[in-house]
Amino acid sequence: MKAIIATAALAITGNALAACPTVTGEEAGGAYPHLFEKVEFESKYGCKLNLAQNPSIAKLNMRIAGNADLPSLEKRLPLEPLVVAPFQSIGQYGGVLKGISKATESGTSDLLSVRHVNLVRFSDDLQTVVPNVAKSWQWNSDYTELTFNLREGHKWSDGAPFTAQDVEFWYNSLLLDTNVIKKVKDRFLSDGKPMKVEAVDATTVKFTLSSPKPGLVSNFALDYAQPFQPKHLLSKFHPEFNKDADKLAQSLGFKNGYEAVIFYYGQSDWKDVPTPLLKDNARSQALVKAGFAGTAPTLESHIVVKETLEGRELVANPYFFQVDTAGNQLPYINEISEVYIGDENIQTAKMIAGEISYKSQAVNLPATPVLLENRATGDYELALRPTIGQTAFAFNLTDKDLEKRAVFNDLNFRRAMSVAVNRQQINEIAFFGLGKPTQYTGFDADTASFVTEELKSSWIQFDPKLAAQLLDKAGVVDKNNDGLRDLPSGKKFELNFLYATQGAPTEVVEIIANNWTEVGVKTTIKEVTSDEYRNSQSANDLSVLSWTMGRPLATLATNTETLLPPYSSFFDLRTGMLWAQYRETKGAEGVKPPATVDEMQKLADRFVTLQTGTKESNEVGLEIAKRVVDDLFIMGTVKAVAPVYYSRAMGNFKVPTTWSYDYYRMYPYLPSQWFLNAK
Repeated sequence: MKAIIATAALAITGNALAACPTVTGEEAGGAYPHLFEKVEFESKYGCKLNLAQNPSIAKLNMRIAGNADLPSLEKRLPLEPLVVAPFQSIGQYGGVLKGISKATESGTSDLLSVRHVNLVRFSDDLQTVVPNVAKSWQWNSDYTELTFNLREGHKWSDGAPFTAQDVEFWYNSLLLDTNVIKKVKDRFLSDGKPMKVEAVDATTVKFTLSSPKPGLVSNFALDYAQPFQPKHLLSKFHPEFNKDADKLAQSLGFKNGYEAVIFYYGQSDWKDVPTPLLKDNARSQALVKAGFAGTAPTLESHIVVKETLEGRELVANPYFFQVDTAGNQLPYINEISEVYIGDENIQTAKMIAGEISYKSQAVNLPATPVLLENRATGDYELALRPTIGQTAFAFNLTDKDLEKRAVFNDLNFRRAMSVAVNRQQINEIAFFGLGKPTQYTGFDADTASFVTEELKSSWIQFDPKLAAQLLDKAGVVDKNNDGLRDLPSGKKFELNFLYATQGAPTEVVEIIANNWTEVGVKTTIKEVTSDEYRNSQSANDLSVLSWTMGRPLATLATNTETLLPPYSSFFDLRTGMLWAQYRETKGAEGVKPPATVDEMQKLADRFVTLQTGTKESNEVGLEIAKRVVDDLFIMGTVKAVAPVYYSRAMGNFKVPTTWSYDYYRMYPYLPSQWFLNAK
């Protein structure tokens, strides 16, 4: 048995219970890996868990603007805290976790995943959904009613009670209120219709669906959006709850109550919008003086206390709901310091110097040799992990240039540009031969067994001669004998390929551009920031698109946005923007999409009602993958590996099974039990 029992065998003397054993190790855990409910833990070992706190927590709390002095730890923790059995050992308090991101809302999910919480999460086996904020859940027999049971006495980071009403408020009064959120994402709907979310009592919340959606629990386990918001704060500014909301907001300098709600919450379910500390620090300070929070309270392990255009600082949440098996409140790490640096070379230099504690997102494989070479100097390790996504590319199917749009919508053109790409060269140069050329199939083939080898290899052969024939069929030929192909009208045809290294390594883009130029389609490239890329893409200003794409089965079982226009969110690859507009406005605006989009909608709608792994689910999933490959709206390159960088000072750090945004990076690996060894 790998679990370590650091305390001697327990003895019960009279009515007094012995202290609990400090259980750690890979096999430790109760009903779920590495986790116990407090009652479960004490019952199993016949002990009493003695609670202890971070000796610096009072000082850290003083940095949280608006927080009152701390009550005792027993009054801060839930009656049933989640007990975590650390991966390796009981940790030590203190230290600063140092991270680096491109900019606010750009490359930040590395550190967001470290502090993130949701109702549930995936365990580190990436298969088992386990408790987190919720201690348990139940489905009815036909997957139309899902009930979550919360922890009695759980509190927000400002000490206010967290209850089922905070979940109900998030859904009914934020997500469904068009004054706050213009359009609800499909993953939070049932058959396109709102769910009914109701607080049954303080610790019980029920989701009622109009059709089965068995993947909804997995969605909460994967999702970056948090299905709860601090009603005690936001309802003061919400007209639905306070008839004087506008008056109150105006007294604090807001136009109305909704502007104050949006100031704290944002206008989407993406939770990494700039905090009030960045949006308007002076207003945040004024709110604190008026008795309000400077930034919205959280349930996460750390809370933002400072944010500028250069970075953000966070401190441990004094009300965090987890403890270790010795009774120590988590997290162990006192602070997180995140700097924003867009330049990839500077990022690499900081990593080499050992100035970063952990980094995975936007560390491109070509940086691996120099990072490996300097491990001893920087006192860090580098692991290569298989990816779920791959660098993919697409053409703008609703391009503003109508002639280009017509060419991009010709399947012959898309097939030509796919077989014109030398994926073996990409694999050797950009991925050191560690990857595998693979077509984009919508699903990550490693988590969706129904995706066939034939689909994965469709239209990925390097065949410039076939590419030339297909381009001829598409009417893209050299009309003026200058060696370059022109548009069917004779107009010059040149592709401007803008990219961001967060979504596509430079080496990959260079090879693709060179391959296309060699078959006569002149292609120029330009590196831009992630924000520039995303804004241009959303404005429908790009002709060529590229980002990391591919979703695990668990994601697509409930969230099918990558299968339908615009084929992802603001933060990924998007094409067919005007198709999406047409569908959203029911034909009033935009461009009508081809019939294949309606067929995909039917398949996607059916797929989310089925239990994954069943014969029917696999059959529908295969039809979806076939349609993705037949359409080639998005094309794959190479499914490879990606680096995971971490300091040797990191305790309880487990190298992730896969490099994946979809499982929300480090979220399955219990970052709350990480600690920093003193040097």
